[in-house]
Amino acid sequence: MGRTPSTCKHCRREREKLFLKGERCYTGKCSVERRKYPPGQHGAATVRLTEYAIRLREKQKAKRIYGLVERQFRKYFELASKKAGVTGEVLLQLLEGRLDNVVFRLGFAPSRQAARQIVRHGHVNVNNRRVNIPSYQAKVNDLIVVKSKFLDARREALKEYTLPSWLSFDENFVGKIVKIPEGEDLEKLIQVSLIVEHYSK
Repeated sequence: MGRTPSTCKHCRREREKLFLKGERCYTGKCSVERRKYPPGQHGAATVRLTEYAIRLREKQKAKRIYGLVERQFRKYFELASKKAGVTGEVLLQLLEGRLDNVVFRLGFAPSRQAARQIVRHGHVNVNNRRVNIPSYQAKVNDLIVVKSKFLDARREALKEYTLPSWLSFDENFVGKIVKIPEGEDLEKLIQVSLIVEHYSK
């Protein structure tokens, strides 16, 4: 198996916060705050990126935000390119519709990585059925429930949490997909047009 760099090194590589570690990213412990240069021996060196490198970095950033490998990410792009609509927006809609992302966006987990682990271990129900596949595509009107023992640690945080407009949850913390995310609801850290250009070359 290939070696996977630490989560914080992903953020340093992209020179910006990708919010991969939940609450830690909002504190002074965030490595991007302490070391504002890429990891490695020559990380602090200034390098002018080519147009290709800029597009590649944007794709890498998107993969890291959603926790995907190249094969998975390319599959989503190919699927998005076959669907009606603007390819970039459809791509982000597919990524946002992943069950692990929905659990994260509902505020039921502090990070996508934590949400994925909760899903994989079978602690999430969709429409009263257990689903342990992080890539499961959630649909409008789906009801998402996470076992209460995982929500207990999140209840205080959820009181202050602002839900995206395409999601909701009731007083019993039953999450629901209200609509397909679009426009301002989609991930703002990603310039998806650069990713479309990268795969179109």
